[in-house]
Amino acid sequence: MKLKLISLATALSLPFCAGSALAKATPEEIARLGNDLTCVGALKAGNAEGTIPEWSGKWLGAPPHIQFSGTGKHPIDPYADEKPILEITAANVAEHADKLSEGQRAMFAKYPDTFRILVYPTHRDFRYPDSVCEATKRNAAEAEIVDNGMGVDIAHAYTNGFLFPFPKTGEELLWTVIIPYRAHTEELVSDNAYVIANGNINWGRVKSRNMAPSHKPDTIEPVGERAASYYLNETLLPERDRGEINTGVEYYNYKLKPRQSWRYDPGTRRVRQSPGYGFDMAFPGSGGSITVDEVRVWNGSPERYEWNIVGQKEMYIPFHAYRLHSPDVKYADLLTKGHANPEYLRYELRRVWVLEGKLKEGFRHLYSRRMMFVDADTLFAVAGDNYDSRGELWRTSLVNHFYAYEMNTWQAGAAFYHDLNAATYLGFNLVNEQPNGYNLNTDKISERDFGPEAARRAGQ
Repeated sequence: MKLKLISLATALSLPFCAGSALAKATPEEIARLGNDLTCVGALKAGNAEGTIPEWSGKWLGAPPHIQFSGTGKHPIDPYADEKPILEITAANVAEHADKLSEGQRAMFAKYPDTFRILVYPTHRDFRYPDSVCEATKRNAAEAEIVDNGMGVDIAHAYTNGFLFPFPKTGEELLWTVIIPYRAHTEELVSDNAYVIANGNINWGRVKSRNMAPSHKPDTIEPVGERAASYYLNETLLPERDRGEINTGVEYYNYKLKPRQSWRYDPGTRRVRQSPGYGFDMAFPGSGGSITVDEVRVWNGSPERYEWNIVGQKEMYIPFHAYRLHSPDVKYADLLTKGHANPEYLRYELRRVWVLEGKLKEGFRHLYSRRMMFVDADTLFAVAGDNYDSRGELWRTSLVNHFYAYEMNTWQAGAAFYHDLNAATYLGFNLVNEQPNGYNLNTDKISERDFGPEAARRAGQ
């Protein structure tokens, strides 16, 4: 079944027009930001059925009824008392197929007796800071894609905002996904559970440190020569890989400045550069179950695919995933055979952008086609379907986000990557049984905590 797209000629007046030429946003488009559109380009109005409410944006940071004491703890659910309003099962999935991805429908076919989607009321209560709105407006007027989609013009792009609130090409939407308004600094220890077909689990554990220099709160500056992001991941489990460290830096132009990465080998105690790290290389510690470029649905250079915006649609997606990260939810209950326990996942009906990537002629990758689903309110990628060389659906993934009160934006949390052929899945970035959650936007991390010297220090 094909995606049922929202008609772009309807009264919804969505800010994308099929076939639009590459251009900066018009003054008329920019004037809509903060009026009938949110400051990042989402339609404020609800849908005709009332199942998607009007955007309120009434909360910046912690809601009044939440006692929040700072970062480093597990997230607190502002909707903890709500119950599902709809349960989708294999018996009634056909009635809701137009609001599901092909990957979601395949999960019902693969696990008809156990897979369910519990749908909760949709909420649109959180907003971005004013500085994000202002930076996004400047980007709408000035930001441009350069080098055939490989980069962004750093002289006309601003920090702390979304790059393209009116994406007119697939590359513009993809770059909005690559560099969302995310944590300035992030540190956590997380568990990775590779659940094989019989339900047994192979465990991994990683200590992660990340930094996005252009997302220092409340600052609006030209991007300039700064890096887009830094990462350093230290493997704690499995024991055979303990002490391995992978670190790197990303920039705003993959043609002029490709990703730089290094690996510390605890056996030799040496740091070596990892040329070409990314694309369909197996992500370290995943058991080969995911590629490097599908972490958080997509990351890295866009060069191997032709990207096209399919449109927008209404879709049931995981959202406001507070309960999923609760320390009260134990792995033994969450990580059931075939897929995560549906009782702990919260889905809402939301508008999403649909982005398609098709492998270019002359390039290679495990996936010949990618379908990505981007929440229109937040501009974070929330789900992906990946197809094999024959064009058949192979893997489907979802990333569970929650609004992090300490940084006034959305945090990518636990993710689930399903291999439909092998009947396996990876539970990724789990924090339930860790003593701490996510340490976000602290002043304890700087650029010196990344790169080959940082890996060498950490490995001693």
